[in-house]
Amino acid sequence: MERRRAPMSAEQQTYRLNGISCANCAQTFENNVKEIDGVKDANVHFAASKIDVVGEASIADIEKAGSFENIKVIRENSEPEKEPFWMRHDKVLLASLLIIFGFIAHATFGNSHYLPNVLYGLSALIGGLSLFKAGLINLTKFRFDMKTLMTIAVIGAAIIGEWREAAVVVILFAISEALESYSMDKARSSIRSLMKLSPDKARIRRNGEEQTITVEDVAVGDIMLVKPGERIAMDGIITDGFSSINQASITGEAIPAEKTTGDDVFAGTINQDGFLEIEVTKKAQDTTIAKIIHMVEEAQEERAPAQAFIDRFAAYYTPAIIVIALLVAIVPPLFGGMWSTWVYQGLAVLVVGCPCALVVSTPVAIVTAIGNAARNGVLIKGGIHLEQIGEIQKIAFDKTGTLTNGTPKVTDVHFFTNERNKALSYLKGLEVKSNHPLAKAIVDYMNNEQPAIQTANVQSFTTIHGKGIRGEIDGVTVYAGSPDYFKNVPADQIEHYQESGKTVMLCGTDDELLLAIALRDEPRTESKNVIQKLHDLGIKQTFMLTGDHEQTAKALKDDLGLTDVKAGLLPQDKLNFIKEQENGNIAMIGDGINDTPALAASKVGIAMGSAGTDSALETADVALMGDDLNKLPYTVKLSRKALGIIKQNISFAIGIKMLALLLVIPGWLTLWIAIFADMGATLLVTLNALRLMKIK
Repeated sequence: MERRRAPMSAEQQTYRLNGISCANCAQTFENNVKEIDGVKDANVHFAASKIDVVGEASIADIEKAGSFENIKVIRENSEPEKEPFWMRHDKVLLASLLIIFGFIAHATFGNSHYLPNVLYGLSALIGGLSLFKAGLINLTKFRFDMKTLMTIAVIGAAIIGEWREAAVVVILFAISEALESYSMDKARSSIRSLMKLSPDKARIRRNGEEQTITVEDVAVGDIMLVKPGERIAMDGIITDGFSSINQASITGEAIPAEKTTGDDVFAGTINQDGFLEIEVTKKAQDTTIAKIIHMVEEAQEERAPAQAFIDRFAAYYTPAIIVIALLVAIVPPLFGGMWSTWVYQGLAVLVVGCPCALVVSTPVAIVTAIGNAARNGVLIKGGIHLEQIGEIQKIAFDKTGTLTNGTPKVTDVHFFTNERNKALSYLKGLEVKSNHPLAKAIVDYMNNEQPAIQTANVQSFTTIHGKGIRGEIDGVTVYAGSPDYFKNVPADQIEHYQESGKTVMLCGTDDELLLAIALRDEPRTESKNVIQKLHDLGIKQTFMLTGDHEQTAKALKDDLGLTDVKAGLLPQDKLNFIKEQENGNIAMIGDGINDTPALAASKVGIAMGSAGTDSALETADVALMGDDLNKLPYTVKLSRKALGIIKQNISFAIGIKMLALLLVIPGWLTLWIAIFADMGATLLVTLNALRLMKIK
């Protein structure tokens, strides 16, 4: 796994880039910027179309470093100016016009006239100016990338008098780059759509006055005012008001969440139907949506194993192509072949051998897949994790808060007395004085399901550690707690509840049992369906890891259709279980807090993100932003589709080039065929990768 760069210093400036179309160009641009006087370091993010510059450099200096690709530099928070189509491609349009005139002149005056060649030469010069500039600079620095190979091929074609071929190759190459740039922009659109979610201005109240200011000027503690239908500009806490908030931009969930005083809200979400006053809790650069955008951009830069392999392969592939081209140009003439014919064939080999399609085959798929996942509320923190999810055969689930709702609910009440209201009143009186989670669940049940029941007046309330609680009611000692706390308990009734995975609480006096109440942390409504979908996708084993006792765990396992369960586990036990798995090929999904050791030890750690809590975003390799398990099968499906497309792309890129190179044997390879093979392979792998945008 490639190490991430260390964070840059406070001198860093970040700029957006327009016109950066290929990974090789990005590397060349980065190297050029590093050579600017006053620049200490630079880092180009090709996927996000950004550059971080440490040191002093003007926008003009940076654009000069990218002039070979006509790269435009824009401040990070500025909107780029959209140039008309004819201005963006003026040189290509003029060069194309000159080629057309060249064909007309050739048809009019024949092969021997000088005019067609002059027009072809002008076309190649105008259309390929930036290509030649970059290629010649690369030659002086012994950098053999796509532009270097193309420059050698075009100059060689001109030297042997193939002016028409040289001009057509330049134009086709320019069209190929324009189409590649367009395709990469489509892949980057996922990040851009996220960036547009958060408003750049906010209405706030300061010192009793309302004003609209840029989000960068909003301070923590400011009161933000949000009308119905407006997007919320900053993270904060509601201090006044009630509304439904559409949080799809953060969680991927279309169903609005009800929010009122004291609830958290997030930048980029939509206030639907109420006026809200919100106290700002985070600066603009620290909001949840800003963190997500930053992590998505970082993730798209993180190289997957397939991409790292391709980069290593390309380092040997390009010099090998140059050697093969030289051999094709030189060896046959030594045995009687025509120099002009075989030099031309060698130049065609150079063109068809350009590694562009191969180099772009993996990153364009990763950019598209991670961007699609982010739009659907799944944060995948790197290409390596995207690949690993698709290879997973086993998944371990934490129980509480992952497979279940995380809070116990009353499921059954059984009375041993006819005085039911009195029994409930006694139980309610005791439980309202307890802080135990089960007591809270019982009180909630009473308030919601038995609102007419009065709360008994309890005196001398006491907690008996590990057993239950007791108190005096109307001069009688009343107890509530586990069955072990009572005598003469009807075992069959208790065992029936416990076999169903429920916790049983009894209430009674020294003389009689009053009632039994059963509680369970109920499974999420989607859990069973998600487990079935994972098995359908080929996940062979699904484990539940829990601290609960064996009986409860087994009952839940059977309800949900899990393949296995490990009960009575402490966090250390969960960690040991993950470590013991053969080859470590297991994913762990939990809440990102007490499961952190197990998440870190698993091949892929997946956190239930709770609308983007800091702990979930930081600890896991993947975060399900809406706490929605339904996103897990989608993530596995997306990963496997991405892996399939990466393999297809590599096969397409190499296969098309090999077929074209075979045409050298009968001498059929032309510069036209070569450029079409290179352009076709590049477009094919890019368009194939864009299919990942359609996965829902």
